[in-house]
Amino acid sequence: MKLFDKSIYQNRRNKLKNILGSGQVLIVGNNYAPMNYTDNAYRFRQDSNFLYYFGLNLDGLVGFIDIDSDTEIIFGHELTIDEIIWTGPLESLSSLAEKVGVSIVKSPSALENTIDKSIIRYLPPYREDREIFIKKNLGLKQEASVDLIKAVVSQRLIKGTEEIEQMTKAVNITRLMHLTAMQNTIPGLKEFEVLAEVFRTLKGNEGEFAYPPIFSINGQTLHNHYHGNILLDGKLVLNDTGAEVEMAYAGDITRTYPVNGKFTSKQKDIYEIVLKMETDSIESLKPGVSYREVHLNSNKILLEGLQQLGLVNGNIDDMLTAGVGGLFMPHGLGHAIGLDVHDMEDLGEKYVGYTEELERSTQLGLKSLRFAKTLEAGHVLTVEPGCYFIPELLDKYNSEGIFKEYVNYSKLKEYYDFGGIRIEDNVLVTENHHEILGIPIPKAVEEVEEVMKR
Repeated sequence: MKLFDKSIYQNRRNKLKNILGSGQVLIVGNNYAPMNYTDNAYRFRQDSNFLYYFGLNLDGLVGFIDIDSDTEIIFGHELTIDEIIWTGPLESLSSLAEKVGVSIVKSPSALENTIDKSIIRYLPPYREDREIFIKKNLGLKQEASVDLIKAVVSQRLIKGTEEIEQMTKAVNITRLMHLTAMQNTIPGLKEFEVLAEVFRTLKGNEGEFAYPPIFSINGQTLHNHYHGNILLDGKLVLNDTGAEVEMAYAGDITRTYPVNGKFTSKQKDIYEIVLKMETDSIESLKPGVSYREVHLNSNKILLEGLQQLGLVNGNIDDMLTAGVGGLFMPHGLGHAIGLDVHDMEDLGEKYVGYTEELERSTQLGLKSLRFAKTLEAGHVLTVEPGCYFIPELLDKYNSEGIFKEYVNYSKLKEYYDFGGIRIEDNVLVTENHHEILGIPIPKAVEEVEEVMKR
C-alpha cells in the first residue's frame, strides 16, 4: 500500500482541527460493493476524504478525530485466519495506522460508545450503506455538517506538492493512453477495439480508469459510454479518458481527432476554434482571475469563430448575454480535479465551485459550470472547451424560435452529422501564473496528424 509520509496526514488532520476549533469529526471509509453477491465485488475504491486524512486504502474503516481531547482513532478489524485464507497474509491494521500517524486502533463495535452525538460532525454520504451506518447503526439524527464540508473543501482545493506529483503521474499515463488511441485508430475498426489497446496501456502502467471512458464517433453526446460503433472514414472521434494512479489521484484529458488521420477543411475550421478557446483560456489562468469569466470569454471566442463561418449572426456581446454559446457548448469550461476526477463533488458543487456571494446561472451551458470561483495558487482545474452540433437540441431551439435572431439554423443542417469536438488539459494555478500538468499531449492540427501518420 503506497502512502505519503506520516507527517503529511498528521498535518492535514491538525489543520482540520485548527479550522474547526472544537468537537468531534467522523470520516467514514467505503466498503466493498457487491456486483451480484457478497463475495463478488466491484473494484474497491476508498472514499477520497478518508484517503486525504487517513490514507489507508482498506474497506470497512472509520476515522475519528476528537479535537477537544486531541485524540485520533481508526476503527476497523484485524484480519482473522478465515479471512487470511482468502487474502493471504497482510500487514496488520495497527501497523498501517502507525504509518499515517494514528496510534489507536479499535474495533468498529466500540465506535458508538466513543462518539458524542451532540458534537459529532460528519460529511454527506454518497453511498446508501454509509448513510445506513451513520443514521441507523450510529443513530445520528443531525444532518451532515456544513462547517466540516467547508473546512474540507478549503483544504483539499489547495494541492500540496506531493499531490501535484501524483496528478502529474496520472496525466503522463493518460498521455500514453491518448497516443495509443491515436496510433491505433483505423477506419473500419470498432470503437471498443481501440479502447482495448487504451486499456492495455493503462494497465501496463499500473493505472485504473479515473472515470468510465468516453470514446466515440458521436462526440456530440457529451457522456457517451457506448463503444460499439464502427470508426468511419471521414468522421471525428472524441476520446475523453483519464488514468487514476495507485494513490487515487486522477488525470482527465480529452483529444478529438479524425478517424483517417487527416482533418477535412470543415473539421479543421471548428477544431481551430475550440483549440483557441482552450489555449486562450489556459493562458489567462492565474491567481485572482474569475473562472466564471474565463468560461464566458471562451464562449465569446466560440461565437466569434462561428460567426466567421456564417453559423451565427449579430452582436457578439448580445449573443454572449443571451447565452447563445450554450447551444454549441452546453457544459462548463472545467472543474476542480484531484483525488476525484470531479473533485469533492460528493460534498456539493455549491461549496467546491461557488460561494455564498456567487450565484449559479440558469443559462444553458453556464449553469453546468462546476467551478466559478476566483482562482488561487494551488487550484488544479480542467480546461475543456468544446463545440458540438446536437441535432435534437438544435431542432428543439429552432422549432421554439429560440435565438432565431442570432442562429442560422438552415446552415446548421450541414453540420448535423459533424459530431463534436472537445480539447482538455489539466492546469495548476501557480503563485504567479499557471502550469499545464504533464508532458505535452499533441493537440495542434499538425501534431495530431503527425502522430496518426500511417
